[in-house]
Amino acid sequence: MTPEEVIKQITDLTSALIAHSYVDEQNFPSIRTHRDHLVEIGLSSGLDLSVSLKDIAYKDIYHALEHEGAFNFRLMDGGLVQMFYMFQNGVLISHRLAYFPSPMLEAYQNEPEIYEDDEIYADILAKNVVAFPIRFDFSSDEKLFTAIHHPKSHLTLGQYKNCRIPVSAPLTPVVFVQFILRNLYSTAARVAGDLGIRATAFEPDIHESEQRIPHLRLA
Repeated sequence: MTPEEVIKQITDLTSALIAHSYVDEQNFPSIRTHRDHLVEIGLSSGLDLSVSLKDIAYKDIYHALEHEGAFNFRLMDGGLVQMFYMFQNGVLISHRLAYFPSPMLEAYQNEPEIYEDDEIYADILAKNVVAFPIRFDFSSDEKLFTAIHHPKSHLTLGQYKNCRIPVSAPLTPVVFVQFILRNLYSTAARVAGDLGIRATAFEPDIHESEQRIPHLRLA
């Protein structure tokens, strides 16, 4: 995929999520060109606070991101989604795709009368739900890569520093969003159906040794 195709896919996803009433606030993506033929796809606001806020409490990270509008869109329960890509000479060199659930899900659970007649809220109203952030990272930088310990493409669950589950390839925007909807908002995804955006893929980039341990394989 080219930078132009990625930004179009993010824009189309955002529009589709708005049409399906998945989101209540959104920031459309931007594309910026830097020296050395670097192309950055980020937020129209230019904000990206998640890296600088790594060492503070999760609820403070969430509230800072929400307050500054540092997200592509906010889902119906307050979950925030970020998508950042970097290309050089038309080739993907990195991405960070993150989902930050609201740490205040109890606010929704304490007012069930607002949502109880709408089955799309069934997942987020479950009393035993535990909110934790999810992040997919990719970097083609060989200096950062260490087989198994620091895969080029990996999944991080929660804020665990050394949680890097190998992933077989970088994720396109539609694959990432479908992953979040299918696994965390399954009822809503079934009700709304297909978003109508064709799934695409980047080339696999996983070390042979990582394929012999538990990993996430993209179709």
